[in-house]
Amino acid sequence: MTATERDTMTTTSTGRRRPTTSGNGFDLGRLLLQGRAFFALIAIIVVFSILSPNYFTVGNLLTMASHVAVYAILSIGMLIVILNGGIDLSVGSTLGFSGVIAGALMKGVVIGGATLYPKVWVVVIIACAVGAFIGFVNGVLVSRFKVAPFVATLGMLYVVRGIGLLMTNGLTYNNLEGNAALGNTGFDWLGFNRLLGLPIGVIVMIVVAIVASLLLNRTVFGRWLYASGGNERAAELSGVPVRQVKIRAYVISGLCAAIAGLILSSELTSASPTAGNSYELTAIAAVVIGGAALSGGVGNIRGTLLGAFVIGFLSDGLVIIGVSAYWQTVFTGAVIVFAVLLNAVQYRGRARSRRNGDGPTSSSPAVDTPAPSAAVTEKTAG
Repeated sequence: MTATERDTMTTTSTGRRRPTTSGNGFDLGRLLLQGRAFFALIAIIVVFSILSPNYFTVGNLLTMASHVAVYAILSIGMLIVILNGGIDLSVGSTLGFSGVIAGALMKGVVIGGATLYPKVWVVVIIACAVGAFIGFVNGVLVSRFKVAPFVATLGMLYVVRGIGLLMTNGLTYNNLEGNAALGNTGFDWLGFNRLLGLPIGVIVMIVVAIVASLLLNRTVFGRWLYASGGNERAAELSGVPVRQVKIRAYVISGLCAAIAGLILSSELTSASPTAGNSYELTAIAAVVIGGAALSGGVGNIRGTLLGAFVIGFLSDGLVIIGVSAYWQTVFTGAVIVFAVLLNAVQYRGRARSRRNGDGPTSSSPAVDTPAPSAAVTEKTAG
């Protein structure tokens, strides 16, 4: 074999050699596959702009973006867990429960015969703490007691939803605007106010995305997360605190769900224990559409945001052109199924290698995924 032929071949971790595109080549199929979320979003905007003149307007785009913000924040938390090789089915219930906690506090807390009305910032902190605690419980069940993530978080889904229903007797907390005389106004600021022309929910989404991106790409925890998700056993043998990483991942997921719940409750100025029903599936779909591998170790914030915008813009576009709610479900489901199929095609070689016990192959796309050795180096240096 000549040197040129060797340059056009790569060796997989199983020892077999396969042809690859040269550095100067252009693989259109690979480009479309890896950028499917971006191209799908562009196609959605173009199609609905043609079908409705009101779709591609600044006002409507900002309105749709505020709707997407809830999905996006929820999906970012889900991505953190999926990168670790897990799943969190309790995020929808956590979203609704955080709104119930906020609503209960806004309506007043009876202590010693007196009714206290906490400030809105206190309400936000408590609701976020509750969401983080739910994530902590999930993390302990999965990491310490070795309960399967699907089972553990499915159980928490019902537990959290049930507690919310018990707290409210199945009713909804309405009129959460607060009362100036009671000093608890401002809760609706999250849902209705704007800063620099952008809805507050969108700004919160941007901040959460930036923080999460820095966490994944610029911290030791991010390297540990990718390493343990790519090959947990190898990461553990390399010194990565796998259990702690897993717990932290679920805590972040619960925290993101609580933030999303606060934004949704603020937009509706009401809190229902059934809010967020099936949102966990939407979050998983956004992560998959964004190109993350459900087996863990591969994915990024950019793709997840694009996935959330694809789902949100598609749903709102179908509403604008007057498509039946039943057909909306069909179209959204079809997009998700198609994304899962593309995901399976993209990571087919990676899954085969895992079954053979060899870890990720060179067929996995480059998505800023640090290797386990990088994690160990950072840990040692620290």
